[in-house]
Amino acid sequence: MHVDWTTVASLATAAGTLVLAVATFAAVRSANQAARTAELSLLTALRPLFVPSRLQDDMQKVLFVDGKWLRVPGGCAAVESENGVIYLTMPLRNVGSGIGIIHGWRFYPDWDAGRPRPDLDEFHLQTRDIYLPPGDAGFWQAAFRDLDDPQYDEACKAVTSRGQMTVDILYGDHEGGQRVITRFGLLPRGDEGWLLTAGRYWNVDRPDPRDRPS
Repeated sequence: MHVDWTTVASLATAAGTLVLAVATFAAVRSANQAARTAELSLLTALRPLFVPSRLQDDMQKVLFVDGKWLRVPGGCAAVESENGVIYLTMPLRNVGSGIGIIHGWRFYPDWDAGRPRPDLDEFHLQTRDIYLPPGDAGFWQAAFRDLDDPQYDEACKAVTSRGQMTVDILYGDHEGGQRVITRFGLLPRGDEGWLLTAGRYWNVDRPDPRDRPS
């Protein structure tokens, strides 16, 4: 029987090339998966998550740009109106594993946890950088100073009537990514300020865990 060694050699080369291609594809796929896993691990390590501080946490002493000081105990919020300025501050705790930075805030003169997520262009930008270290307590602060602000009158009425209020906080990791919106409720506590609660969390730069495929 005549053996065509040229054909055999060509088939062997083709088989070897196929095996090499399959091995290369598997190696690239494995490398991509490993890189993706490493990326997710890194992002998780950078990710902050803000919640109301605990009632047993230390009191926060917050200074505003005009020299006004507010003291606020753990788990509560402080809201004051003085000389036409409305001051707001909340003590927060970062339970995430990364440093968090606050980008902005959105105020509502009532409490409604089911209100839709606000658009990013509705947020007031922070005038100072506020960082919260992981596993530790810090604070958020803001003030209404412009009487022409459409929300000024709403905030003034909510403060003077000691009503319920809502503040949405926009924050993210210290690299500027992984932004989250957390909705905090300020609930009147007799004559002793407002208790602080958290109602909703939305991911801005990542898929929301509540989203369901259609």
